[in-house]
Amino acid sequence: MTTRPINTVHLGLLLHNHQPVGNFPWVFQQVYEQAYLPILEPLERHPGVRLSLHYTGSLLDWLQEAHPEFLERVATLVKRKQVEMVGGGYYEPILPSIPDADKLAQIRRLTERIQRDFGVRPTGMWIAERVWEPSLPHLLREAEIEWTILDDVHFKNVGLEDNDLYGYYATEDQSTALKVYATSKLLRYTIPWRPVNETIEMLRSLATRDGSRIVAIGDDAEKFGSWPETYAYCWGSDGHSGWVEEFFTALEENSTWLHTTPLGEYACTYPALGRIYIPTSSYIEMTEWALPARKSFTFGKLLQQLEHDKHDELLQFMRGGFWRNFLVRYPEVNNQHKKMLRIHEHVYAAGATEQAGVLDLWKAQANDTYWHGLFGGVYMAHVRSAIYHHLIKAENAADAISQGAAPWQRYEYTDFDRDTHDELLVESDQQNLYIDPQRGGTLFEWDMRRSAHNMLCVMTRREEGYHQTLREHERERRRRSAVQRTVAAAAQQEGEPGSPHTTIRTKEVDLDQYLFQDRYRRHSLVDHFLPFGLTLRDFAQARYEEQGNFVEQPYQAQVEQGASGLTITLARSGQVRRPGAMTPLPVRVSKELFAPLGEEQLVARYFIENRGHTRLHTLFATEWNFHLLGGGSNDQAYYRVPGYELEDSHFDSTGEVQNVYTFHIGNTWLRQDMAFSLSKAATLWRFSIETVAGSEAGFERTHQGSCLALLWPIVLEGGQGWNVEIVCNGQEVIAHHEARLSPSARLG
Repeated sequence: MTTRPINTVHLGLLLHNHQPVGNFPWVFQQVYEQAYLPILEPLERHPGVRLSLHYTGSLLDWLQEAHPEFLERVATLVKRKQVEMVGGGYYEPILPSIPDADKLAQIRRLTERIQRDFGVRPTGMWIAERVWEPSLPHLLREAEIEWTILDDVHFKNVGLEDNDLYGYYATEDQSTALKVYATSKLLRYTIPWRPVNETIEMLRSLATRDGSRIVAIGDDAEKFGSWPETYAYCWGSDGHSGWVEEFFTALEENSTWLHTTPLGEYACTYPALGRIYIPTSSYIEMTEWALPARKSFTFGKLLQQLEHDKHDELLQFMRGGFWRNFLVRYPEVNNQHKKMLRIHEHVYAAGATEQAGVLDLWKAQANDTYWHGLFGGVYMAHVRSAIYHHLIKAENAADAISQGAAPWQRYEYTDFDRDTHDELLVESDQQNLYIDPQRGGTLFEWDMRRSAHNMLCVMTRREEGYHQTLREHERERRRRSAVQRTVAAAAQQEGEPGSPHTTIRTKEVDLDQYLFQDRYRRHSLVDHFLPFGLTLRDFAQARYEEQGNFVEQPYQAQVEQGASGLTITLARSGQVRRPGAMTPLPVRVSKELFAPLGEEQLVARYFIENRGHTRLHTLFATEWNFHLLGGGSNDQAYYRVPGYELEDSHFDSTGEVQNVYTFHIGNTWLRQDMAFSLSKAATLWRFSIETVAGSEAGFERTHQGSCLALLWPIVLEGGQGWNVEIVCNGQEVIAHHEARLSPSARLG
């Protein structure tokens, strides 16, 4: 009697493990305990389960320092051919956004690290955020990468369907073929969110007589225990049961027809399904987030409706925005990116060695704050600060080679942000001052070279697509009774955990009351003429009307370089409205900035002239926005006003102090203090700039920096002028005791 052949299918599992450069060490440790470590134990118990693992270089570096035994355990799994190691960019950059030389170098560095630690050379790689551009195959093949995995949406955009994706395709760009898999959307939304038997039965339905099919999934390992409500669900109360144990057991029990096969192994055994040329894309949520806020909300709603109505034939043609549009949506992202490109030139001109800062350059290319979606992104203030920290360290190293040890200073007019308008960049061994004459003659980057800190990497408050979702959620919450909320909360805790992509969580109630939007970028040296009677509260919430036309308007710029330093003059002839008057008065504002050679200092001198014939009675304010890692009432980030006992001196505090001549801001962990001295007493306003952004745990308020404004009432007759001098002295400050570090107290 002959045995009837059984239908079989391959399952290709790839788990992506990553933590951002600059994330808090306690976050690394927490995710290690919740997700990275737990996955090893069931793998060791279930030798029949084979899969691919990708660890980014930033995570491998931390593991080597904190848990070297973990890497040894992974190496054992690799040695017995249960685990296949996957390469990528070492610090997880968005590959199309960095120079080609860095693309190749980062991929090769991780390949060499894997070969050294695990004794194998990876043939495949993880594409950060699956951001794909058609020019990538040539570079990947040059880096000796043979295969990668993207989302199914990449393939569906050119007309393929689910049944076309049970294998890999070949693509190229002036190169030999690169093998490209598609992640199964069905698996991405069932693993681990649905019962195990649903996944097994779905795979059984795809098994064929010839057994050549593979169903692939590449996904974040953090979803297995680190995402909200997933730890007990994935690992059980004892850490040895739960969804993963049940899943691995089912895979082994069904191994006669269900083969867990690493993707690289499958690619060496089976031919491609055909050729493909993939357009620019990422996963569907990323293309949603790359759209302008209103369009993003509309696109998301349309996706939900089409999915609800099961219009798969329409869904495959839904394409959102292009990843590079994040450089348009967020000027802060663009400035960070263009700073990276500038430092790349410096580092490579100095030799592109570790001594020239190349490792810090690569760390600064980590993707996490070059975009924003549902989770953190550029709104992660500590990670954003860490990226600048590495950029400035790389710049210091390169300049030490090219400039030497003696004090130096230079300036350049250049189109820094690539918008065809020149910015003015002043660089020295002590500090960098980046000035935008076209947008109010403002200071948009102030790098302190000694502490390697950008004082001004502050986020502007702006509308996000998910803000409308939050508003609707909060309106519904307020509408329901307390009893209904309790019932709903209890129901939500039953069964499978909710995916962060589909579940709305908030860390505090009434978050929609904090959705303020700024009308201008949060630079420094912003020149305001304000109405009398304006309160700090209304100023902080952007509920007022400018009386002048100086904010974000063009200023003329001139530079004089002398033996003692650089003098920059920024001037604009504008107008200021007067209460009750029909016509505004002509007013000229001139601000002279002096940056002395060899000092951590900036002197700002304001000259305001009433060029009309009648009296000008107004309230003038100069606004400065600083980032000093001050969130969460961090004890190391502070305001100090000599002669005044502040009710709250934390850097994220809010308050008003009158008749101020001197004050300090700083952070003892950064070892950076800035002392302000004023020639005329001012009223000092201060408040925390907070955004409402998302994280895996839900929507929350996040400190992005602090605004301080110096205000003076001015009365000028026609032809009269007024002036004030502000001296900013930077200095090193050292804590006298080891303060407790809050989550926002350090770069990581």
